Amino acid sequence: MRRWVKVSVAAAVVLGVGGWIAQPYVQDWALARNACGGALPGDAVEQLAPDDSHLKDEESGRYEELGSYWCSLGIEGSEVHDERLLEMQAYTRRDDQDREFMSVFPEEGFSAQAPLPAGLPGFIDRYNAIQLLLDCPDLGKDAEGRQRKLLVRTWMGRDVKVGVPGAAYRTAVALANSASDKFGCGAEPLKEPDGDAVPVDSEDDPKTVPLSEAAGTPCGWLTKAGLPESTAWRVAVGMNDAAPTGHCDVSTTDAEDPAEQDTQLVFVAWYGDWSNRLTAEDGNGERLSLTATAHCDGEAANFALSANDDIPGVGTAAKQRLLKDFAQDQVRRRGCSGLRFSF
Repeated sequence: MRRWVKVSVAAAVVLGVGGWIAQPYVQDWALARNACGGALPGDAVEQLAPDDSHLKDEESGRYEELGSYWCSLGIEGSEVHDERLLEMQAYTRRDDQDREFMSVFPEEGFSAQAPLPAGLPGFIDRYNAIQLLLDCPDLGKDAEGRQRKLLVRTWMGRDVKVGVPGAAYRTAVALANSASDKFGCGAEPLKEPDGDAVPVDSEDDPKTVPLSEAAGTPCGWLTKAGLPESTAWRVAVGMNDAAPTGHCDVSTTDAEDPAEQDTQLVFVAWYGDWSNRLTAEDGNGERLSLTATAHCDGEAANFALSANDDIPGVGTAAKQRLLKDFAQDQVRRRGCSGLRFSF
């Protein structure tokens, strides 16, 4: 446990009510305890805070008529370049949620993203924010008959420690559960991921494994997809079965430098009506050549493949077959129906 958590308790006893509140470590303790309505796990906050820093302030706001809520926790210190430890925004209105998705998936939607631990209904977006999307059974359905949802975005400052397994995820889960309670969402409380969950770090390249080691994962279908055996394929598993989006990246290694990898195929799935615009070309409205759509949980689902043009042994027909394998596997996993292809 960080020193400011321990010292704050001792300071309260020794200094008395009149003077102890000004002490830095006691202020840290008080801010961590009060921020975001008291939802933040104290141990996670102290694990994420940079060395030689102190908490500075906390703010929050709720707009009932707009179905939104936000909070933040600031830091200060000699080594701190960003005065934000974390920020959270929560939205229950579909327009706000769609706007957020449009921000992280512009144009055709092949934006960088990373998976969350299995079971968490979300992903890490291209801004390194943790996005969690929860069903809200107690809020009923919207005007178009779709189940209302809660989108919770948690962003960590750039100086936050990334080498603490699970701390960022536990924080995001706690904030999502708290927001669900505030809005009367009725969502099943999310469970904290296992302690060995990988830390969030947007600067790391996606971790890849040999094709054979992808078996048993949401990208395991690739092990039986008939990719040419003459190529040393590697896979980055970028999805779980609860998230509103995910991808499977297939790459090859450089013969001269095995450490260098070149992405060849990117299979992406997007769940929700918000994703319909992603499968249309920007400007002329024509659909992309390698896409599919289905109906999942009362809304649209879209699937797409981005592929290099000159992959040995993987021509147009093979790419179409691979997209079919991917989409069919996703439909089976999600219990979807009405799968259709654009080619």
